[in-house]
Amino acid sequence: MLKPQVQAFFDEYTFTYSYLVKDPQSNSCALIDSVLNFDPASGKTSTSSADELVAAVRDQDLTVEWILETHVHADHLSAAPYLQKELGGKLGIGAEIKTVQEVFGQVFNEGTEFARDGSQFDHLFKDGETFHVGNLQAQVLHTPGHTPACLTYVIGDAGFVGDTLFMPDFGTARCDFPGGDARTLYQSIGKIFALPDSTRLFMCHDYKAPGRDEFRYETSVGEEKASNVHVGAGKSEEEFVRMRTERDATLDMPRLILPSVQVNMRAGQFPPAEGNGVSYLKLPLNQF
Repeated sequence: MLKPQVQAFFDEYTFTYSYLVKDPQSNSCALIDSVLNFDPASGKTSTSSADELVAAVRDQDLTVEWILETHVHADHLSAAPYLQKELGGKLGIGAEIKTVQEVFGQVFNEGTEFARDGSQFDHLFKDGETFHVGNLQAQVLHTPGHTPACLTYVIGDAGFVGDTLFMPDFGTARCDFPGGDARTLYQSIGKIFALPDSTRLFMCHDYKAPGRDEFRYETSVGEEKASNVHVGAGKSEEEFVRMRTERDATLDMPRLILPSVQVNMRAGQFPPAEGNGVSYLKLPLNQF
């Protein structure tokens, strides 16, 4: 099995890892879970994090085949449209984006101009679907629970799990967003655990578990199965659901959930500009 060359980029403000995944036998690559920098106090956006990806692609003279989202992120805005404009490539996400768009279209009281069919993306991946990054074989695992549209991309010997799993000492994703479900998440993690133990796993986030000094982004299926504090060492589905439900009840909403979801459900595009040429984000009161 080919081993992709994986380069990680970290945005510490949102604790997000983005990835450049390169075919070792060609100049083809994919970009996964990019970040558009956003200042909630001023409403200003910038592309400093995404520009690191752009520079890396250009410095290595790579061809971007795919710009991939593991899910509709609730903690950062996607830079996918900017990357596509600068570098090309097709924008992909899970087919259940339609469910997320329907749910949050209602939350934000979007009108009929907001399409809820996933048409903002170039490709909607289904569970079990395969694709290529150059010579690298890639497979899609639908791994819902955190959100209905969550995917794990298995590219060569590397899995990109989005928010489904964190490093073993930090655990698993929350399941209390609209459409989330702890029992479904446990079953999704089981699909990841069915991969070979040597499969490298790359996290979308790291928050440094208590007692750990450095940020980390890579582990393996074997390490997660053995020692993930929430779901490893053979913890049962009932144990997990009870723990996850009780823990989620204590968590605050992510600080960027309202701007992030409004943008990311549109494939990283801003809401349509109003008559003055300015785009606005809504702030629904008492909804979460």
